[in-house]
Amino acid sequence: MLLARVSVGGAAFVARIEGDRALPPGDAQLPGISDPPLIDPVELAALRLLPPIRPGKIACIGRNYAAHAAELGNTVPSRPLLFLKPASAVIGPGDVILLPPDSDRVEHEGELGVVIGERCRHVRPEDVDSVIFGFTCVNDVTARDLQRSDKQFARGKGFDTFCPIGPWVATGLDWRDLRVSVRVGDELRQDGRTSQMVFDVASLVATVSRVMTLQPGDVIATGTPEGVGPLRDGDRVCVEIEGIGALTNPIRLDGDAPAEAPAW
Repeated sequence: MLLARVSVGGAAFVARIEGDRALPPGDAQLPGISDPPLIDPVELAALRLLPPIRPGKIACIGRNYAAHAAELGNTVPSRPLLFLKPASAVIGPGDVILLPPDSDRVEHEGELGVVIGERCRHVRPEDVDSVIFGFTCVNDVTARDLQRSDKQFARGKGFDTFCPIGPWVATGLDWRDLRVSVRVGDELRQDGRTSQMVFDVASLVATVSRVMTLQPGDVIATGTPEGVGPLRDGDRVCVEIEGIGALTNPIRLDGDAPAEAPAW
């Protein structure tokens, strides 16, 4: 099942997606979301897709594809490399990714996102399916130059709009071998499979939940395949995952940001 949050007439609803229509979801609900169910079917062209989930936190995994680690000159970690993106970075399908003046190199990172369905802690790898609600597409947008200069990830990964999520959440999906691809315009940049992960979804949920309590609606971004590259003003980036769908966002300069950073 594909579940989405949609805006119709300025109000948010939960809907089931089938083909090119949003339908009433029945008894299905998205974790951590209190929006009412859609009552009448609506064509997708007549509504706006919202971020399908509103995570309290986005737990991310770095260097989880060996070829991606190598392309950036990094070694594969011996255990999952965990960092966080702020909830304020989340945007939905069609929303604009803003390029901050602080960075000269903003890049795309298409990833499988794991949506947590219930509060959990210390989950064993063999039990992770019981706490996973579903899966979505995530673009872990990264200011690569700032990530490298800062030696940690908060600034380079944390700008507003740097975490597109969507277009919806797929339930009942086998995560073990899904194609993950990214196109910028018509150019295929990334093309990998979740079976290439160094640490699989079960290991990641177990690892993250050992560190922090996961709440309904939290998202784990599972790492990106090789092929990351720059995003420029006027581009359009599309993350597509087999069995889920395509998450597309336009790229624009952040015209509201001061041209000069504070003097440090």
